[in-house]
Amino acid sequence: MAELQLDPAMAGLGVGGGSGVGDGSGPGRGPPSPRPAGPTPRGHSRPLAAIAQPLEPGPGPPERAGVGGAARWVRLNVGGTYFVTTRQTLGREPKSFLCRLCCQEDPELDSDKDETGAYLIDRDPTYFGPILNYLRHGKLIITKELAEEGVLEEAEFYNIASLVRLVKERIRDNENRTSQGPVKHVYRVLQCQEEELTQMVSTMSDGWKFEQLISIGSSYNYGNEDQAEFLCVVSRELIILPTALYRNRAKRQR
Repeated sequence: MAELQLDPAMAGLGVGGGSGVGDGSGPGRGPPSPRPAGPTPRGHSRPLAAIAQPLEPGPGPPERAGVGGAARWVRLNVGGTYFVTTRQTLGREPKSFLCRLCCQEDPELDSDKDETGAYLIDRDPTYFGPILNYLRHGKLIITKELAEEGVLEEAEFYNIASLVRLVKERIRDNENRTSQGPVKHVYRVLQCQEEELTQMVSTMSDGWKFEQLISIGSSYNYGNEDQAEFLCVVSRELIILPTALYRNRAKRQR
């Protein structure tokens, strides 16, 4: 006997009394439900179209870190040479030209920019290095190739007050050192025994420095102990004043 199999897609119509299909006892017959276009898998009560629903879009890839950090960096075109630094570095001196130009964007300091977006500054790039390094770490570093007066000129232009004071102090110290004339040393050689060495070094007069200790290499018996002897070399600076400066000081003392 042949067995009748119902299409699962027709399950929604019901079998026996629910839909009235085939017995004429129910309400009026309606048109049959449309069958899905594709094949219906066995063992499922829903069509394949209901199963294969489109997936909702998930979260996109994470944004690159540091994308917004580009605004922290500043590009400067000083006399045709490019310098790159941060706004935090230029903001160390709030009243300086660089802080007002790049950090505060003072309208009174309207500076043009080149095709790369760098601020155009018509100054000597050779002396800008010490200026920028001072803003970075707070130390004044001047190479032998640079003149201190040139650094002072740039510090005054950029209105960095603390750097101006520091450069002026260094220039003044160098002038005083030059005016004192060449520095020479006076040496003294002291002979002492081993037990006297520590006391002699610790009680040296001001200005004298220990230079060298020389062992004589001979010893003699003093009582029951051997006493070694040493030569202790000490020195101090002797400043020779130029003749003109010496005469001026002599006149003042009179």
